[in-house]
Amino acid sequence: MIALSTLKYFYLISPKYVESMISENTASQVSRCVSVEYFIVKGHPNVKATHSTTFEFTKENFLTHRGDCIVGISASKALRDFSKEFKDLARNPSSVIYVIILTPNGIADIVFGLGSQELTYDDPVKVIIRKSSYISGNTAVIRANKAAKDLNRDLINYLKSNNAYAIVVMVAIDLKCFGSLPLTPNLS
Repeated sequence: MIALSTLKYFYLISPKYVESMISENTASQVSRCVSVEYFIVKGHPNVKATHSTTFEFTKENFLTHRGDCIVGISASKALRDFSKEFKDLARNPSSVIYVIILTPNGIADIVFGLGSQELTYDDPVKVIIRKSSYISGNTAVIRANKAAKDLNRDLINYLKSNNAYAIVVMVAIDLKCFGSLPLTPNLS
């Protein structure tokens, strides 16, 4: 189950909260430094989430047994649908990207990784998070701290139902906006 402290953490990273905590002179700068995207995914009985280097959300409404990296289908967005602001931040090499997966019954997981100037965000179907630095049109995050096999197993077991759904919140933050880079995740 998701702890109340995790919900507070999610609230703390919202751009509106960040803006409320700083002066009016710098609020507009923060809105250029933080961007949020969210979409809904559905579960499926074939969700295995055993892949060791990636996990994926797809707009496709089916899942075969071979899709061991897919954790959500029928996504309401793919990378092509993301805002220009989010894509621009994700393409910044000083950006960190958080992927938060939340279910209605309180199960959650948080993953983080890096952006790259080589990300295209042009795939019309997929959103792929990678532990490696490999980039293709469907790559949303590189050097992530988790792949499918590392995700919360309660979350994965929940997503094995046809009736399951989750909200995926992605937050891109350009750490250079905040001066030095003290918050850079240790991804070694």
